[in-house]
Amino acid sequence: MKIDLRSDTVTKPTKEMLNVMMQADVGDDVYKEDPTVNALEEKVAKMFGKDKALFFPSGSMANQAAIKLHTQPGEQLIADQYAHIFNYEGGGVSFNSGVSCKLLNGHRGMINAKQIKEAINPPDFYHSPLTSLVCIENTTNKGGGACYDFNEIIKIKEVCTDHNLGYHLDGARIWNALVAKNETAAQYGEVFDTISVCLSKGLGAPIGSILIGDDKFMENAIRIRKILGGGMRQVGYLAAAGLYALENNINRLLEDHQKAKEIGELLKTLPFVINVEPIDTNIVIFTIDGDEEKFIKTMEDKSVLFYGMGQGKLRFVTHLDYTQKMHEHFLELLQKTML
Repeated sequence: MKIDLRSDTVTKPTKEMLNVMMQADVGDDVYKEDPTVNALEEKVAKMFGKDKALFFPSGSMANQAAIKLHTQPGEQLIADQYAHIFNYEGGGVSFNSGVSCKLLNGHRGMINAKQIKEAINPPDFYHSPLTSLVCIENTTNKGGGACYDFNEIIKIKEVCTDHNLGYHLDGARIWNALVAKNETAAQYGEVFDTISVCLSKGLGAPIGSILIGDDKFMENAIRIRKILGGGMRQVGYLAAAGLYALENNINRLLEDHQKAKEIGELLKTLPFVINVEPIDTNIVIFTIDGDEEKFIKTMEDKSVLFYGMGQGKLRFVTHLDYTQKMHEHFLELLQKTML
């Protein structure tokens, strides 16, 4: 039995999702004539209470488009040091937008309003980059699936409003945060100027992210997507997967969260595990006292895949394709593992 806990991006479409995909009504989306893409964009925009939504082939492209919409070359954005836009998007912030990042030392990938306020460059001091955007990530990837307190999100919005800054949410795993915190998409739509959401992680679609925002930000979004090479044709086959995912796979994320917490509880009992970070959603990050590569290889020999993060820190990610049967087998394997 192969168990892949490297990421929630490894999921494959179910038979039901594939059936919906194959029956999709499609057209040329570059001409905005794909009815299934249009339906998906309308649905997500409505969920978040925003004017417009635009389908992208990847979350990185959606984030990069948002940054370009908010900024001008030479300006600066504020983000946590663990931010996906800085660590895992190929240097796109500087390459695509000519923007620098002021990285803050937050808690588990989360920064607060006080930190942000103190990090803003004085707008009349022309020697430093003009601060123009704040980007936060919810849930945090490198922070172990941590969820922001929504009250802090509102406080950050107040800072952005007071200093005329854009406010973008990298919501690749926002669906996990919504079910974990019993929040709504509309709450987030009221606060952020732009939001990117992913369909191909916990929701199980094979591809796709969506950028959502108000008219004044989204007016040029399709132009930026074109510049970045993101125009797609009969992409309704993929949009259909996204629609299916939104309608069927959000509430079940709680199952992934529960499995992650059960893994965490077991890890705490193992003699070679030094620390297990708090588990809010579907990401388990823990530290071992021993050879990280040896542990990875030991588990790989038992058909279990996962990632090391360096310095003895490792990560498991639960997801749609990680079944209860796999879960029970994996817990048994962990209990018997020695280093």
